Amino acid sequence: MVEKPAATKPAIDGIIVVGKQKNEDTDWIAAELPEWQNAIYVVNDHTAPLHTIVNKGREAQPYLTYIVDNYHNLPETIVFLHPHRAGYPVAWHTDAPGYSNVASIKSLNIDFVQRNGYANLRCIFIPGCPDEVQPFREPRDETRTIETNMPAAWFDLFNTTDVPSVIATPCCAQFAVSRDQVLKRPWEDYKKYHTWLLDTSLDDDTSGRIFEYLWHIIFGQDPVYCPDKDQCYFDVYGRE
Repeated sequence: MVEKPAATKPAIDGIIVVGKQKNEDTDWIAAELPEWQNAIYVVNDHTAPLHTIVNKGREAQPYLTYIVDNYHNLPETIVFLHPHRAGYPVAWHTDAPGYSNVASIKSLNIDFVQRNGYANLRCIFIPGCPDEVQPFREPRDETRTIETNMPAAWFDLFNTTDVPSVIATPCCAQFAVSRDQVLKRPWEDYKKYHTWLLDTSLDDDTSGRIFEYLWHIIFGQDPVYCPDKDQCYFDVYGRE
């Protein structure tokens, strides 16, 4: 009797989008998460098959590059990740055993991403919640460059002066979104965000971190998006 081969896990209609430096190893993505497509942008090598125009704005540059270039051909689920696989301190902000992005993505509840439209992959509040960014903080703190530059950036990006008094979400710009949620904004919005990032005179860290605290708003959540930690673990990862 010939044994039937074990059924292979069906491919996920989803993609992992990553930005990396030329010398960073991201082979782990294809090797350990083969059910996902991947788009790995090299930010400092124009000869790479996928690359950004410039290395500016931290992870916001590859994230926006992907959306702008693929808006009309998106998979059902898009995961935006940093290039590090696991371990402390490099992946300190990855909210999974061993600080592992592999563990994080393997347990990701895609149904929740589809229902909610957006899922921050970090559930631990600090840093980010409950009130990290206060654009009108008194007294003004010039060292908080995200806050001091947020009102002008908000106007440039969203064409309104109605800036929230508090913007908060768990750090650090690793998240998943549904195609339907991305498409709730027109392509022109993402192109505008990308152009702003390319043209801004703000330093790399400030411009990138402004987006770090705007992704959840861009993808349909309230300015303060700080879900209860236990509920977040259940919703995003199915942890009881």
